[in-house]
Amino acid sequence: MTLEIYLADNSPPTTVCIRRVIPKSIYPKFATNTSAMRRFLLSALALTLTLCANTAFAQLDQLMPVPLSVQPAKGKFRLKDKFEVSIRQKEPTRIDEGAKRFLQRLDGRTALNIPDYATKIAFPVDGLNIIVNRNGKLQLHEDESYKLQVTSSRIMLDAETDIGALRGLETVLQLLSVDEEGFYFPACKIEDAPRFPWRGLLIDVCRHWQPVEVIHRNLDAMAAMKLNVLHWHLSEDQGFRIESKKFPMLHQLGSNGDYFTQEQVKEIIAYADARGIRVVPEFDIPGHATAWFVGHPELASAPGPYTIEKKFGVFDPAMNPANETTYKFLEIFLAEMTALFPDAYFHIGGDENEGKQWDKNPEVAQLKKDKGLKENHDVQAYFNQRLLEFLTEDGKRMVGWDEILQPSIPTNIVIQSWRGKEALKKAAEAGYDVMLSAGLYIDLCQSTAYHYAQDPLPAELQLDKKAQGHVLGGEATMWAELISPETIDSRIWPRTCAIAERFWSAATVQDVDDMYRRLPKVSRDLEELGLMHIRYADVLIRRMARSENTLPLQTLRAVIGPLQGYKRHGQGIAYSTETPLTRLPDIAIPDPTMPREFAAAVDLHIAKADVMQSLVIRNWLELFKNNHHSIEHQAETAPAMRAVLPISQQLQALSVVGIGLLDMLEKGEADAQRKEGYQKTITQARTPVQECEILIVDPIQRLFEKVYGK
Repeated sequence: MTLEIYLADNSPPTTVCIRRVIPKSIYPKFATNTSAMRRFLLSALALTLTLCANTAFAQLDQLMPVPLSVQPAKGKFRLKDKFEVSIRQKEPTRIDEGAKRFLQRLDGRTALNIPDYATKIAFPVDGLNIIVNRNGKLQLHEDESYKLQVTSSRIMLDAETDIGALRGLETVLQLLSVDEEGFYFPACKIEDAPRFPWRGLLIDVCRHWQPVEVIHRNLDAMAAMKLNVLHWHLSEDQGFRIESKKFPMLHQLGSNGDYFTQEQVKEIIAYADARGIRVVPEFDIPGHATAWFVGHPELASAPGPYTIEKKFGVFDPAMNPANETTYKFLEIFLAEMTALFPDAYFHIGGDENEGKQWDKNPEVAQLKKDKGLKENHDVQAYFNQRLLEFLTEDGKRMVGWDEILQPSIPTNIVIQSWRGKEALKKAAEAGYDVMLSAGLYIDLCQSTAYHYAQDPLPAELQLDKKAQGHVLGGEATMWAELISPETIDSRIWPRTCAIAERFWSAATVQDVDDMYRRLPKVSRDLEELGLMHIRYADVLIRRMARSENTLPLQTLRAVIGPLQGYKRHGQGIAYSTETPLTRLPDIAIPDPTMPREFAAAVDLHIAKADVMQSLVIRNWLELFKNNHHSIEHQAETAPAMRAVLPISQQLQALSVVGIGLLDMLEKGEADAQRKEGYQKTITQARTPVQECEILIVDPIQRLFEKVYGK
């Protein structure tokens, strides 16, 4: 493969294995620095040779989630434009449409013009053969196992249920490999089954509205990653997001017009069903319920009127547990919703009710007296008991957050733990089924490695076998304070791929470096499902820069991240549902790749004085140093870019320090006069700007300590 690098000084192209355009307007100083350019070319060549070598590797070591058992074999199944699929099943199942989707995606990856249908012909064929014993039921503990064997002549996929076969088809797609002769599937034998039966993703459509197309594309991605529960958060202070035919003022007055009709709900449930995914609705009560009270103030514990909440946080309004009208209303409403949602589980929320309205309500005070209830926790337990009666009558199992666990509540409910693993342990040992969400709040923009370490059943909990049996799995939670339909995918994916592996794969699959190695390919493959987690940034950057040139901001974006946890709040902007989510922290992604690679290069150079790593580090720093000039240039004609200048300038100053430290390491002597200024620059670079932080400060600090000592 012969491609070209074009230098900025119009000199003849250098023939290597990669084309890298370096416009003079973007890298003016870099282009005229001969030694820097030489180092860049060497690094680019080394990187390219590595990439070229890797393209010939089979994909057995790229699978995510890692299967239970993978046995490589000799041979390759070559993919031709004639690729037949034969399905042996006793009755029509989800696998028919699943095979069509499989072929469409395979065709999209290979451009071989494979027919977009599965042919029902003689069994077996010299192609893909699928055996399904029965239709799977969308229920907890359904069999999702499969067996897959690839030989040079055919592919055999065998599953007890069609749901298991769907999981196997995703593995087949991930096995697609390429070499100099074309596409193939490597010969192997795989046996696979999930570790946990409840593997979910919560999507909050209330705080910021997320339309049908967002749900569809994320259901497709969930299926690709073998997740099997969509937890649909449908009511909140900021919006009531579903049509109620019994109480239409709920959605008419509580949604600002953004809600799902019942026909849309049925369509989404069917869409999820076709992909082997259960849909569990959540209506959060008695707190987080302001939007209910806009149309029905009689349900609240304090007089109205109420308006839809625009800000975020924990608010006082809560349902009145002492008014029988509340229960009559909820009995009818829950009957309507349980009939709409076929899943056996129904989530009632129950979190973060601080009871401030209850403390001032004389009816609640009388309820406490009449029922012998001492605290507001006891009042909420009474409220939940009444809900449990309705849901049990409707044939549902009640699910709620940690707060619903009270001594008086029966053990046939499910606890979703957000407070921590000790809370999960306490519930499991008390005989409650539990699932983990603590540590899996993906809206907080924490690292993939952090989430990957959150095991629903860690050894350190020391649960006995009976308690272990109550741990169903877990859910990643996508809360919607700081997302829009444009940015939501970037906050869910690809980090949730690693969470999906934690839920599916064996407990022994814990290699963080290997997870990061596999993640980029999986992330790219998800794009074919319509996800915007990669491409969204170009859209936002063009809007901010008022230019087609996205490279300066993309370069900055590679080395920064949005503030983690809840730090983004309180940085000067009072976020609400009306705040535009198009600024730098929305463009920045959680856990970008470059800072990890930079840190690894720095650590290797510090440990071994590695010349090649020094070149890599220097090239990055030169890139970041010179990028500030391009940011300044774009800011002249794009006012929104001016807010980016301070962090870009911080990065430039930090890069100058890093280059200076590399020079000192190469010379083997430290310049004492620069020590204080360098440390001051490093410290200043830790200051958040635009709710973002520079992610290479720590490795620069380590370089500093290598030169000057700790």
